[in-house]
This record gives sequence, C-alpha cells and structure tokens, in this order.
Amino acid sequence: VEIDPFDPDATPVKHTALGRFGHEGIVFAPTKAGWPLVCYSGDDSQNEYIYKYISRDKYLPQRSDGRLLDDGTLYVARFNPDGSGDWLALDIEDAAFQQACAAANVSFADQGEVLINTRLAADIVGATKMDRPEWGAVHPDTGEVYFTLTNNSSRQEADAANPRAPNPTGHIIRWTEEGSDHTATSFDWDIFVFAGEQGTETVVDGEAVVSLNDDNIFNSPDGLWFDYNGRLWIQTDGSDADPYFNNMMLAANPETREIKRFFVGPQGCEVTGVVSTPDVKTMFVNIQHPDGNWPNAAESRPRDATVIVTKDDGGVIGA
Repeated sequence: VEIDPFDPDATPVKHTALGRFGHEGIVFAPTKAGWPLVCYSGDDSQNEYIYKYISRDKYLPQRSDGRLLDDGTLYVARFNPDGSGDWLALDIEDAAFQQACAAANVSFADQGEVLINTRLAADIVGATKMDRPEWGAVHPDTGEVYFTLTNNSSRQEADAANPRAPNPTGHIIRWTEEGSDHTATSFDWDIFVFAGEQGTETVVDGEAVVSLNDDNIFNSPDGLWFDYNGRLWIQTDGSDADPYFNNMMLAANPETREIKRFFVGPQGCEVTGVVSTPDVKTMFVNIQHPDGNWPNAAESRPRDATVIVTKDDGGVIGA
C-alpha cells in the first residue's frame, strides 16, 4: 500500500500488481529515464519466494507517479544449482505459465486471481523456496542485488541457494542481472555470507572468504541497506541467546566481504531500518520493541525509538 506523505488527504493506494504475499517491503532498482520501473520484494515466511516486478510503462522524470506500480509483470525467482537463475513470469498470458498451470491441473479465472494467489502461482511454476526472504538492497554502483534470508528452522531438504537444513541463523544471497539490466529475465547468483557462531565459514571456490569471529558473529540477518559510498549495512532480528546476545548492525564491504560489528541494540530489540544524510555524516537507526525501560531509565515502559549516530570528528560514518 502506498501512502503519499506530502498529501494527508490522499487515499492510500493498494498496488495489487505487486502480488499478495507477506511483503517485507519493496526495494527499487535505480531508475533510468525511458526504462521500466523495477522493484524487488521478499515474502517474509519460511519456504517462500523472492519476486521482481517490471512496469509496463516507462519511467519519465518529473512525470511518473505511482501508477507505474499498477500495470506490469510480476516474476518469481528460480535459483539454479549451477549459479544461474531465472525470473519466471506469473502472467496468465505467458505461454510457459499456461503450460505450468496445465501440468499442475490448476486454472485461474484472470490475472487478478493469479495475483491474489501469488504463492500458489509461484509454487506452480517451480520457483525456489527460500529461507524466509526479508529485506533487499541494490548496490548503487554495480547494480548487484542483495537479499537477506533470515532463517528457516523448518527446512528439511537443502538446495544450492539454501544449503543448510535446517537453517537457524540465516544467510545473505546476491545476484547480478544478465547484462547488468534489471529488466532481464536471467541472472547469476552466489551466497555473500553465512551467519552463525564463531568459526562459521563462507567458502568460495574451495577457499574460506569469510570466517566469523568474536568481533562479527551475527544471526538472522534482516534489514539491509547500501549507503551512498557503497557500504552494505546488515541489521539482525534473531536469537539474543549466547553467543549472540543483543541484536545489532554490521558494516560489510561487498568486494572483500569484510564484515565489522558497528552498532549493538538494547536487550530484546530488533534493529530495523537505517538511512543517512547524503554526506553519510549523520545516520538514523531504528530500534523496535526493546525490553526494560529503554531508552528512558526514568520510565518503566520501553519505547521504540530512532537513534542518531554521528562521529566525534564530524566525519563520514564507516570511513
């Protein structure tokens, strides 16, 4: 649902074309004049899917509005074992979709019924069931798309994109669209990092490219955001038991996979949502459902809050 923050009298708009499922939000690919609008969304539930929407009409600066989200094609991701991937159209007019429906002996009355039953449609076309996909982020320079797979304690069979069964601590997957074109229907993917305890390794071509230690262990990655300098910020919403304790925010280098703990939240909270000023000298981080009497020790009732972070020298955060 889209709400216009600049018009308090505007009626909220429900964007049915984006599909009905447990949206954890929408992440937009960079807009280009004369090109369709592209956005990604995860279905926040175990064994569900990652989706992409491509608008039918083109984005025109100063002229485009929310109607671009009303008419387009919804796709669901299939992650192949060889590191390739496909976007499968959930479109009643698409020949491959029609064949899949016929093979499954399922029929839809119209495209509206497909969108209302998005999860069923994704099942039918053979999309890859993921380990609870939540937030996504698009690298501002390379166009790579990153998605958090928060956890999946119910997974019984592993696959290439979700290789731990069960997966109580989660991981982050990423992909590059074919030709670096976000409207493409194929992509190449890899796993960016596995979350977990000390010693958890992420192995690429037989070499451990990440080995978590006391300074950067984390579990259940959730929030995800790229700052204006291309740093990836990871927020967690998982177990606060030993050895993880409080949820946190970490900074990651997408090229080297170096990960450092940056921010630790109060007990019981989820660290969720982050943005900065364009100069990356002031950062805003949200804290949700803390325990105790945080942030005001004089009050017995805990409250959600936004924490403002600056450097003592006024410099760029993360530099």
